[in-house]
Amino acid sequence: MLTLGLDTSTAEGSVALGRDGVILGELILSVRATHSETVLPAIDELLTGAGQCAMDLDAVVVGAGPGSFTGVRIAAALARGICFPSGIALLAYSSLAAIAHEAAGRGQVDQICALLDARRDQVYAAGYGSTEAHDVLFEPKASSIADLLESLDPEDWTFAGVVSSPQRAQLSGAGARFASDADIHPRAASLIRLSWKHPETGRIPNPAQWEPEYVRSSSAERRVASD
Repeated sequence: MLTLGLDTSTAEGSVALGRDGVILGELILSVRATHSETVLPAIDELLTGAGQCAMDLDAVVVGAGPGSFTGVRIAAALARGICFPSGIALLAYSSLAAIAHEAAGRGQVDQICALLDARRDQVYAAGYGSTEAHDVLFEPKASSIADLLESLDPEDWTFAGVVSSPQRAQLSGAGARFASDADIHPRAASLIRLSWKHPETGRIPNPAQWEPEYVRSSSAERRVASD
């Protein structure tokens, strides 16, 4: 099984290639332009380096969000575009689950609260059991830090993800501990590993109709709703 992984839910996206339990390569996309300008050349570079082409792919696994609306849409559209015409398998996992999987690989912790900065004084958050990194303890949601801290005891959790300095300071001030001093981004390689470990929970039966997990309406949708 040759599997392509895609995540463009944050400003630091990634693409990866894996086969038979081995990650063949991963490229980090430091994007100050747009993911659409970088992701296709990165995929081509990975496939060429492995002596493969797009027709050799057996599956694509994609970060389903939440995160940047534009970034999540780019990965989703690309994954659908690869899978639907060719009939290869599409799998999708929350980008927060990918963060939890990455964090769990850095040390033994009981449960992980994965976070992404959602702007507007909010974070996207979800809770996972560390041993599986797909054992969902609470579903992805958009929340202020204050509301998140009211809903859980920070001392019972290890936090990981991509948050602003004020958000990290607010969490640390409440006694939260982090899996790493640096941000942990959702990684395409982690999505591939999730697809190996939990193929059925990620499988998308109808790629043409699948939509990613935005969690919150976009700013454009909110403006339309308010008109």
